Amino acid sequence: MSLSDGAAERLERQLRFVVELDKLKRTLRQTTLIDDSRHENSAEHSWHLAVMAILLEEYVEAPVDLPRVLKMVLVHDVIEIDAGDTFCYDAQANLDKEERERRAADRLFGLLPADQGAELRALWDEFEEGATPEARFAVALDRLQPLLQNVNGAGGTWRRHGISRAQVLRRMEPIRRAAPRLWPLVERHVEEACRAGWIVG
Repeated sequence: MSLSDGAAERLERQLRFVVELDKLKRTLRQTTLIDDSRHENSAEHSWHLAVMAILLEEYVEAPVDLPRVLKMVLVHDVIEIDAGDTFCYDAQANLDKEERERRAADRLFGLLPADQGAELRALWDEFEEGATPEARFAVALDRLQPLLQNVNGAGGTWRRHGISRAQVLRRMEPIRRAAPRLWPLVERHVEEACRAGWIVG
């Protein structure tokens, strides 16, 4: 049974978006794999956050809709296909980050059928605003994952870029708000990194 014209067009738009997503695998982040063999890509990062959400949900301060969190972390960096990964500690690169990412969101989510484009765009906006329990948890995971990469990779990007203790703690602050039971772990890792000379005390 063949698809109607409307259904065929819908499928074509969905598949166009799916094919476009392949570019996220080529979007390299500052963070390297733990073995320092290469930079991770944004698709790998998003998958990693999704698994972390499943495992670490029990530590959140407020109950969350886990399927919503999973959707959010899987689409939160789609915009990097166009906007690239902006290094969080690069003040100059962050000056126009919001505008670059907004334009990317307009284009990329606009590839989809209107209903799905609006749904995924709303999830991306929610993540960026960080106002809901789900968004706060997703943002906390987005901070925790590179911390774990750096700690288990002998300092990783912290060491390479001369990042300070104050910068790291400021970047990790969403973890304290969303999952305060994980904050002692963050503090311990940061102090260990200071002692090891991976970040500037």
